[in-house]
Amino acid sequence: MRDEPTWRISVGLLGLLLALLVYGILIARYLPGLIGDWNALVQTAIYLFLGLIWLMPLRRFLIWMETGRWTVPPEKD
Repeated sequence: MRDEPTWRISVGLLGLLLALLVYGILIARYLPGLIGDWNALVQTAIYLFLGLIWLMPLRRFLIWMETGRWTVPPEKD
């Protein structure tokens, strides 16, 4: 267990915020023009899906921020 934060936590948080900002801007800028005329329920499903999909790579990213590895480290006995 570490006592002090590493550079990966600061860089990771800034990277995550920047990536989410870019992702949100791209979705807000381009998606309404593509699906704006579709049924409201279909639009809701698409926005819900896109609002959750960014969570998929988050686990590995948080593991990297904590351990410096992209996979879960083996447990020590």
